[in-house]
Amino acid sequence: MAKRTKPLKAPDKLVFLLSFVPYLLEQRVVDVAEAAQHFGMTEEEIRDAVRLIATSGLPGATGTYQPNDLFDIDWDSFEDDDVIVIVHHVAIDDAPRLSAREASALIAGLQYLSASPENASSASLASLMAKLTAGASAAPSRLAVAETEADSSLAVIRSAVTGGRQLEFDYRNALGQAGRRRVDPLRILSQDADWYLQAYCHTREDVRNFRVDRMSGLAVTDAPIDDHSDREVPDTLFQVSDSDLDVVVDVAPETIPLLADYLADSTTVEVDGRMRVTLRLAHVHGLKRLVAGLPGLVTVVAPAEARAVVAEWATAALAGYGDEAPLIGAENGAETPDR
Repeated sequence: MAKRTKPLKAPDKLVFLLSFVPYLLEQRVVDVAEAAQHFGMTEEEIRDAVRLIATSGLPGATGTYQPNDLFDIDWDSFEDDDVIVIVHHVAIDDAPRLSAREASALIAGLQYLSASPENASSASLASLMAKLTAGASAAPSRLAVAETEADSSLAVIRSAVTGGRQLEFDYRNALGQAGRRRVDPLRILSQDADWYLQAYCHTREDVRNFRVDRMSGLAVTDAPIDDHSDREVPDTLFQVSDSDLDVVVDVAPETIPLLADYLADSTTVEVDGRMRVTLRLAHVHGLKRLVAGLPGLVTVVAPAEARAVVAEWATAALAGYGDEAPLIGAENGAETPDR
């Protein structure tokens, strides 16, 4: 790193010192010349910074500085060998640390990312997982992220996208309609826990979104994809259509951010402690998955078709419990569950 020609200003010097101390603690033993090279500073500036650190600390309960309230270094190594070794530090250990459960959750997420082809053998992810393990307040629980059927499908889809080849697969939509599709894969997107392929469908002759877990029998063909540079490909996963259905629901206030992609507009009205909003969905059957993902937090108000579909779905689900099924609340004289 090139040396600077001008001295550091006070704010820059503060930033440097805040970075310098963690660097020394991580390195444990470091030469002055090596530190100067790392920070792009002169060796004398590094020595001045070390001397300043040695006079810094945190006053004790009495408001005065005692020996253990200050940083300390190995002065013999520093003065004789130009080597920096911090032998006592203060305040650093007071930084908040992740609990074992928090670290485990983050590590599991990183393991999931590491399983994708583009992140295979990623040194940065491996390093981050090691730091989370070392920095947790206790040893994180060992977790394994199981590969799902969607993961294996994603590998095939990614090969088609990167290779610029057409993709064929069987697809069953939310209405249960199935058929063989041939598409030009454009890109892969995610929405919460679901993965989608955005592609030009030769059957529909337009750009469509396909949910990966509804695909089967995937095959990468030898045919190259067509040129779609003149076609407008939407940046977002869900697009407004004239055929969309507006559904009025009452939701718990904390769920509003989770429904941002579905909101028809920004209008909200408070009704009995909940927020009444209008969702825009491609079809009424999409409500079933949305309600299942927010149990007890969504009440379908209108239209009647939407309430009937959700009621039928809930009744079928409850039937699986047999005699232990809870009672469905009656409303307007009909046994229609609205959640």
